[in-house]
Amino acid sequence: MVNGFINGISVCVPEGTTVLEAAKTVGVRIPTLCYLKDINEIGACRVCVVEIKGAEKLFAACDTVFAEGMEVFTHTPKAIAARRENVAMILSEHKTACTTCVRGGNCTLQSLANELNITSVGLPVTPAEKDWDDGLPLIRDASKCVRCMRCVSVCEKVQGLGVWEVTGTGARTAIGVRGGKSLSDINCALCGQCVTHCPTGALTARDDTAKLLGRLSPLSDPDVVTVVQIAPAVRAAFGEDLGLSPELATEKRLAAALRRIGFDYVFDTNFSADLTIMEEGSELLERLADREKYAWPMFTSCCPGWVRFLKSEYPDMAANLSTAKSPQQMFGAVTKTYFAGKLGKDPAKIFSVSVMPCLAKKNERALPGMGRDGYSDVDEVLTTRELARLIKAFGIDVASLPEEEFDSPLGSGSGAAVIFGSTGGVTEAALRTCYAIVNGKNPDPDAFRAVRAKANERLEAEVELAGTKIRAAVVSGLAATGKLIEDVRAGRAEYDFVEVMACPGGCAGGGGQPIREGEEPAADRAKVLYRYDGANAVRFSHENPDVQALYAEYFGKPLSEKAHHLLHSDHTADWKMPGIMKK
Repeated sequence: MVNGFINGISVCVPEGTTVLEAAKTVGVRIPTLCYLKDINEIGACRVCVVEIKGAEKLFAACDTVFAEGMEVFTHTPKAIAARRENVAMILSEHKTACTTCVRGGNCTLQSLANELNITSVGLPVTPAEKDWDDGLPLIRDASKCVRCMRCVSVCEKVQGLGVWEVTGTGARTAIGVRGGKSLSDINCALCGQCVTHCPTGALTARDDTAKLLGRLSPLSDPDVVTVVQIAPAVRAAFGEDLGLSPELATEKRLAAALRRIGFDYVFDTNFSADLTIMEEGSELLERLADREKYAWPMFTSCCPGWVRFLKSEYPDMAANLSTAKSPQQMFGAVTKTYFAGKLGKDPAKIFSVSVMPCLAKKNERALPGMGRDGYSDVDEVLTTRELARLIKAFGIDVASLPEEEFDSPLGSGSGAAVIFGSTGGVTEAALRTCYAIVNGKNPDPDAFRAVRAKANERLEAEVELAGTKIRAAVVSGLAATGKLIEDVRAGRAEYDFVEVMACPGGCAGGGGQPIREGEEPAADRAKVLYRYDGANAVRFSHENPDVQALYAEYFGKPLSEKAHHLLHSDHTADWKMPGIMKK
């Protein structure tokens, strides 16, 4: 332990603790911009500078180690003046159109300027030019980039992809796609972690809310039916951008809000998550029954960011992927076939929208095989952040809404389905149903809680199904995923079933979720999802009555010919960013 003083307050912290972290232990907050704990601690922005007694120069608190006997002063006139000057210089190269920026009110740079009482820059404002294809799911605006390197560090250290790089030096320093390439031509997984860790509006998801307004207008074509599905993880986070607690921001109030916006039918992706378990779980059992026929381990295929990663980095292992489509795409396929038939509607007259915690879903909906007869199964995808903006635009006070049920028959979901939103949830849901199929009875629904993982963690479990041991692994975050795959390829690890989520913590920490500066909220959101699971009267996917009816009336059984046609995909198809299919 080392002892010293910060602003005259006695401090005792472990050796190696930075001044920034030491200050937090005594309730002293030092402002930061580029800093991300354990990810980006480079002192680049010089916003966190402090004075140390006996030293003439200022030191960056984020990368200066607190030493024995050190006396630190965090808010001296000299430190504050330096911060103001540094932030003013950053603002001079930043497009300060805060009123029209998607991060307005939730921007670290904006907050710093207000905190430091910077009301004018005093320097010529010369932001870089924006040069980007606005049709891509991930949008970069160079005129708002503050060159904090967060995107570079997150992509390299957490995701292991290195999509972004620093070019130039000094005043010519810039951030861009590696090798000067287009995002379309590089191994970007579209996970969106660079977006959720960017402190400004330099990185965002493409906003597709405007595409919906004409469809949702009460004056629009009355022959068109609008349908929306809500992903499991969305319900755990949508209230954050609305200032609501999880207790008020319930899934049933969200259903009510979407009806106020104008959707004809409000459904739950939990329904197709249960359907995914029926298909993917049955596929696992089928593969286990004829091991020599298949590549091992079997990989889950729910996460399009992970699928993009595998096909980019390890294309020879595409055969390991489950052929089951993601819940989003299964839902779209069922909506425009089974549900369209129930309504007596031409599928082209159904406008299908999904609300997802993810950027990659915007790309997935337009991939080959995700539609038929010239139309897409899913017409538009909104992120959780876009959903919140839409609710605000319609002037809806969610907290005051009475709770409403999802519509039938695609609105029911089990507890197993809702935990898809957390890393380990797909595996747990699959094991619950596989156990029941093999043993003829349900297990304790919490029997497989050992597979509930943490962000960036590889968790391994061995489960016995009717005397056969199943070796499962769960991993999230693509850097950790790459290490797992390398261990499998080198023979250092051997599994039967592997669940991968591109975003640390799974969809709960997805790139389309609300941005909470300096926080990694996936674990908090996962707790909300597990509460939904525990409170659900149905906790097994195979006991979802509407899924049972779907098989009885339409598909016959899991892995039937019709199920393969609509609910499974060809992983040899092009994985790159396609043009938008005709709707």
